[in-house]
This record gives sequence, structure tokens and C-alpha cells, in this order.
Amino acid sequence: MVRDGWTERLWAEAAGTYAAILRHPFLAGLTDGRLDPELFTHFVIQDAHYLREFARALIVVGSKAPTHTGVGMFARHAAGVAEVELALHETLLSELGVEDIDAMPVAPTTLAYTSYLLATAHRGTFADGFAAVLPCYWIYAEVGAALINRGSPDPRYQRWIDTYAGDEYQTIVAEVLALADTVGLTLSVTDETRARAHFATTARYEWMFWDAAWRREVWPV
Repeated sequence: MVRDGWTERLWAEAAGTYAAILRHPFLAGLTDGRLDPELFTHFVIQDAHYLREFARALIVVGSKAPTHTGVGMFARHAAGVAEVELALHETLLSELGVEDIDAMPVAPTTLAYTSYLLATAHRGTFADGFAAVLPCYWIYAEVGAALINRGSPDPRYQRWIDTYAGDEYQTIVAEVLALADTVGLTLSVTDETRARAHFATTARYEWMFWDAAWRREVWPV
């Protein structure tokens, strides 16, 4: 998505991270169909754990929004995470033979990422929390748009790609980015710099999340 305004500056902060994500062998395996299903299973389990906390972070961020539009948007999106994305994960996990994700431990990177999101949402300003949750929205939309052109011979991987490349998800992200540009106009230099740093940090966590799945990360002790 070509942007201007604040989101252009935010993306410049994370462009290198996004390029590294696209080069990651996990994504290459999704599109050529060679990804070990056990790695995909690990990813989906951790993503389901992540999305529960992400929805909670959205609720906190939305509670700090200065306009009714912002409050309503984040409330809708938090509900959408539960209804749409987690439903996709439950279907995929059933096909992958996983019946109870609560029996699967939360991996270190998942816990670190969600803890950072929730801490920033609770302790920071609206702009801080907004910037922290934004990479999850935006990077998945960009990854989906990039991977849809490659496709995948594995129907499970293709369904995942289709979800994030689809018009419904892309429209949600466009709405979020439009609000971000409006918010950016209200920030002081100090506040904008701090929020941009949160964005850069959680963008790096996005790369780490893919990499953790590739390594099938578990607690070392």
C-alpha cells in the first residue's frame, strides 16, 4: 500500500524488517508448498495464542481513542479477531490434528511480543498503543498481497494466504492506516518519535514470530 503522511514515515522505519520477512524461508515454504506441516502447525498454534492477547490490546487501545470513530473501530476489530481470524485458526488446527491449543505452551517469542503489546497499550498513550498494534495489521496485509501472486500448491497454506490478501482484510487495514495518518497530524515531535519507536519494535517482533515458528521455538529450560 503506497502511503503518505505519518504512515509513510512509519513504514520507512520498518521497510528493512519487512524485506527480511519476505525473504524468510518460512514464507518461501508457504508458497512453494514445501513447508513442513509441523512448522505450520507450530505457527498456527502460536498465532492463536497471540491473537487472544492482540484482541485484548485492541480493546485497551480503543478505550484511549480520542474519538467515537476510533473507539468503535478498535472494538469492531477486537470482535473480528475472535470471530474471523481465530475461526480460521480453529479450522486449520482441526485439519492439522490439534484439538486443544490450551494444552500447547505459549512460546517465548509469543509471550514476549504479547507482553510488549499489552504493556504499551496499558502504560502508553493512545498513539503509543496504536503504533504498537499497527505492524500486525499492516505487515500481514502486505505479506498477503505479496504471496497471493505466488500462490501455494498446499490448500491449507493457500487458505491462510487468501485470508490476508482478501478484500475484507485489506479494507480493514486501509481503515486503520487512514486513522493512523489522522493521528499522526496531532503528535508533537517527542510523541511521534516515541510512537514510531514502538512501531519499529513490534515490526521486529513480527519477523521474530515467523522465525520462531521456523525454529519450532520452545523454552530452552
